[in-house]
Parts: sequence; structure tokens; C-alpha cells
Amino acid sequence: MGKVAAKLKVMPNSPEIDLDALQERLESSLPEGAKINGVEREEVAFGLTALYPTVIVPDDAGGTETVEESFSGVEDVESVSVENVGRI
Repeated sequence: MGKVAAKLKVMPNSPEIDLDALQERLESSLPEGAKINGVEREEVAFGLTALYPTVIVPDDAGGTETVEESFSGVEDVESVSVENVGRI
């Protein structure tokens, strides 16, 4: 069984969101077997900063869908999209 690394783009719903607290909520919402292997931040517009967590999930876990659903349900998350996926 291999593993998949996926870089996701998580957009907060406001520029006033505490990104450190949001990152902690994302980490605590991860489904079993998934883990975050680093988070990048990038300003996208007018003070709004996106989080780019790289998530490692087992290859048999159905891809990144469960992680995307978990992240979408986190408070203060506007949207979640997959930027890049690859096997490791």
C-alpha cells in the first residue's frame, strides 16, 4: 500500500481569521490515517491569505475526498480545492 501527497488550497472566509487557529482546527479535523506534512501561506488578495497544507493519505483511502470534506466542515473555511496530487 502506497501513500498519496496532496497539496490543498484552503481559503478562509475573511481576512480577519486567525490563521494559526484555523490551521489547528484543520489538523484536528483530519480523518484517521491522514496527516499534514507542512503548511504554506500565500496572500491572494486584499489581505486575504490562503493556507496550502500538504496532506499525506493512504493510497487505499479513496484519494483526498475525505480530507476535502473534513476541511470543508471546519469553522471559518470558505472553500477547499486540490492544487496538486502525487504518489510517494
